[in-house]
Amino acid sequence: MLSAHASAPERGDNAISALAPLVAEIDDLHERLVADAFLGKGSIAVTKIECDTASLNAIPDACTIYLDRRLTFGDTLESALAEVGALPSARRAVIEVPRSLQRSYTGLELDLEAYFPTWLLDEDHALVRAGVRACEDALGRTPETGKWTFSTNGVASAGRLGIPTIGFGPSEERWAHTVQDQCPIDDLVASIAFYSALPKAVAASAPL
Repeated sequence: MLSAHASAPERGDNAISALAPLVAEIDDLHERLVADAFLGKGSIAVTKIECDTASLNAIPDACTIYLDRRLTFGDTLESALAEVGALPSARRAVIEVPRSLQRSYTGLELDLEAYFPTWLLDEDHALVRAGVRACEDALGRTPETGKWTFSTNGVASAGRLGIPTIGFGPSEERWAHTVQDQCPIDDLVASIAFYSALPKAVAASAPL
């Protein structure tokens, strides 16, 4: 890309203009992603655009778009990168996975790729059965087992480390990260009761 004064844009090579078609192609790619019978279809969306420009009167010579790519079974990091790389307007782009430097409370630093593998526990898994028993004991009802539509911290414990993981929490998934995000107090109390009952249920179950 080449910067130039905005009064003569033809003298430059506008990075935003070059990437604009790619944004539309990514929207189209979202519609073509594969679907899993249980987890459903993966997703991809442009979530942020940045550009490097000397001023508001200069043609930008670099532009970065950020993609949120959610994986389903059948997707891998390699296949997701290849899908984007195969788009016609991606031929001039450099595609990379962001990295994140995380520091633990002990001071240990981990430099990790922002890649979170898909994971699933079978409904007959000992931890799932223990979770059902804990709900029955604490709340007096049998819960429905299902899936999260969005990502959870289980991508680390289960997806990366292979530690059996289940999710149970207050409120409804549809409210999360919206302007109507909410959590009824009664749901918090029920969640506390569930987690109080879970260790006993796990101890009484088959080995995880």
